[in-house]
Amino acid sequence: MNTSIAKDTSSARLLSLNTGLPVHVEWNGKSVYTGFIKTPSSEPLHISAEGIQQDGQGDLKNHGGPDKAACVYSADHYSWWSEQMNRPFEPGAFGENFTVQGLQEQDVCIGDTYRIGTATVQVSQPRQPCFKLAAHLERNEMILRVRDTGYSGFYFRVITPGTIQAGDTFTLLSREGKGTTIAECNRVLYHEKGDTAALRQLLDEPALAKSLHKHLSKRLAD
Repeated sequence: MNTSIAKDTSSARLLSLNTGLPVHVEWNGKSVYTGFIKTPSSEPLHISAEGIQQDGQGDLKNHGGPDKAACVYSADHYSWWSEQMNRPFEPGAFGENFTVQGLQEQDVCIGDTYRIGTATVQVSQPRQPCFKLAAHLERNEMILRVRDTGYSGFYFRVITPGTIQAGDTFTLLSREGKGTTIAECNRVLYHEKGDTAALRQLLDEPALAKSLHKHLSKRLAD
């Protein structure tokens, strides 16, 4: 894996802060309880280890919790998706809490720690797309397309609770571990599962989310 310092992210900022409480939606003839539908907030909100004020998840087993306090997605990908799918995309369209500029998957690493507003957050793992993304965008192929493109987004855990709002800038405070980018994580997860050396290096990342560490450890053992 590439252990060099990733692209400068000093100009990164929070374009939109999106929240939403779980609701029931219909998908393929079934009722799905989900917090995927997010709308922009115009006011400052508190963020803590358990998530963001006025936000929630419908599936607490696979979403939310200390390692997934905020879902992040780059607005830099939106124009590509719009061209591919012939439709507009608004902030929160990918179910993200943070619609950001300047933080793409090849730029950020597991363990990168940022100040945003009065909070301190840390990159914990890639966002792994599930069927709720397909349901929200009404496209069955979205899971595979996100995996193929690598436009996954990622999660923040909260190191220091605080208040955040749209327009806040990100300040990189530190970079822990071996410099494994989110893009490299996605490669190990989906495209080069047999790369044992890369898998071991990813597992050595001290800030890797516990649930993903457990999943990948099982893969290595098998």
